[in-house]
Amino acid sequence: MLSLNTNAASLSAQNSLGASQKALSTSMTRLSTGSRVNSAMDDAAGLQIATRLDAQTRGQAVAMRNSQNGISMMQTAEGAFSETTNILLRMKDLATQGADGTATAADKTAMQAEYDSLGRELTNIMKNTTFGGQALFGVGTTAAGVTGGTSMLGKTGGVTFQIGSSAAETMQVDTSASLSQLTNDAGDLGSISATYKTTATAGTVGTEIGSTATITALDTAIASVGTVRSALGAASNRLDHVYNNLQNMSTNVSQAKGRIMDTDYATETSTMTTKQMLMQAGSSMLKQANSMSGMVMSLLQ
Repeated sequence: MLSLNTNAASLSAQNSLGASQKALSTSMTRLSTGSRVNSAMDDAAGLQIATRLDAQTRGQAVAMRNSQNGISMMQTAEGAFSETTNILLRMKDLATQGADGTATAADKTAMQAEYDSLGRELTNIMKNTTFGGQALFGVGTTAAGVTGGTSMLGKTGGVTFQIGSSAAETMQVDTSASLSQLTNDAGDLGSISATYKTTATAGTVGTEIGSTATITALDTAIASVGTVRSALGAASNRLDHVYNNLQNMSTNVSQAKGRIMDTDYATETSTMTTKQMLMQAGSSMLKQANSMSGMVMSLLQ
């Protein structure tokens, strides 16, 4: 039907042209931003899923840093106890030498001086080994595991690491009991050095009888240090596995989010080319549809 008031062909061409223009605009936006979803209108359900995945990957990235910081703290503590072991071994050498009857009084005086100096260094290591400005251990009444203690590794309940993106993903390392056995006044280190603890006297290498008793105390202390070092090493190994697992999860979750959010350039470029051609065809057909009114005027002549 030829009509001046309603040009159905023109209206249809306009609708098609508008749809093609909208699709072309969407394709160009995706290609320019690199994101398939630029607003909730693009993929409402996909955006919700991608946001949840993004929250997980961001949390895992922080948890990976947490696990590495935990390993660093454990290695700091283990390094301190490694040096403590070296000191204890040297103290045992002195005690063993002092227990021998061939040593003169002057020899034993020199041995005791070195022994006491090593005891003071034990105190220094236990007091001043810190991580991030906070003490890892303690000495005497402020020692790890003692009521009121403030050390990171020795406080009651130990230290808790956040190793995942959810609140439930935590790891607790509790070495308070073994550290208390080692570091407080009545502990194994206190039993070998008067300069370590705050009360009474302790091990000596100035006499044969005292040296013999000190050898036994040193053996106990060395074993106790080994127990703590073993616990720290096991915790470090676990944190290393935590990091590897987090890295694997983060990689795969990031890939899943990318499949939702990222632009597929091959597909989108093809779509843009198609819509450009439809725009050109639609414009041409709109011109032809608008010329149909001229046919009506030719009938009125």
